[in-house]
Amino acid sequence: MRILVSACLIGGLCKYNGKSNRSERVRRYLEGAEIIAVCPEVMGGLPIPRTPAEIVDGIVTTRDGRDVDAAFRRGAAMALDLALKKSVDLAILQSRSPSCGVRQVYDGTFSGTLIEGRGIFAESLINHGITVIDAEDI
Repeated sequence: MRILVSACLIGGLCKYNGKSNRSERVRRYLEGAEIIAVCPEVMGGLPIPRTPAEIVDGIVTTRDGRDVDAAFRRGAAMALDLALKKSVDLAILQSRSPSCGVRQVYDGTFSGTLIEGRGIFAESLINHGITVIDAEDI
């Protein structure tokens, strides 16, 4: 089985603050699978660390008001292309991320408030028929 996974979930130091979201549950779930680790934000050219970003009125914007939507969409397109080329069976993505959120994302106010919705990359995977799982559901 080929599984695409948010790189931060398996220890990649690519989270906005330079840390990871390492999940032992996810790592155990991946045992025996072919793993394709991606961070769409880094693939899109964003630095580590970087200013937190949320989706504000459909545009990915940093806390200090910079429009980073193009980088998020570029990275999502690159990661999607890789997923399609590798014919992944499944994607496991980081919860609540403006890239990888599967069920919820932050509401764009930078107040920690969650709303139903998907990140840019999660949406593109789903639109291309790839099964996506929120890391918290593992």
